[in-house]
Amino acid sequence: MEMMKSSSKTNPRYSALIFVLKEASRNNGAGVWREIAKRLEAPSNNYAEVNISKINRYARDGDVIIVPGKVLGSGQIDQSVSVAALSFSAAAVDKITGANGTCMTIEELVANNPKGSQVRILR
Repeated sequence: MEMMKSSSKTNPRYSALIFVLKEASRNNGAGVWREIAKRLEAPSNNYAEVNISKINRYARDGDVIIVPGKVLGSGQIDQSVSVAALSFSAAAVDKITGANGTCMTIEELVANNPKGSQVRILR
């Protein structure tokens, strides 16, 4: 019955992602994935929109950041960070990769780090 709430999403990627996050949370005891799933179950107009400047302000070199929404390109970044998000603007990808960082989907982050260790949420 847990899928009832997330099955109302019209984007099938989001429904599948919420299911994967909950599964990873249960299997690995990782509360961070449960928290991200909860945020993605909310209406999409409540999803986070985070600028590069905010990532630069709150992240340290080498951090893994997750944004339950979109990363936008406003601002500058001078640290090498790994960022996972639902989507990225083209400017954000250019700036993150230009600072030797990496951009990935939330699905890729869950696959690479199932325990969710050392992951910071920005919203």
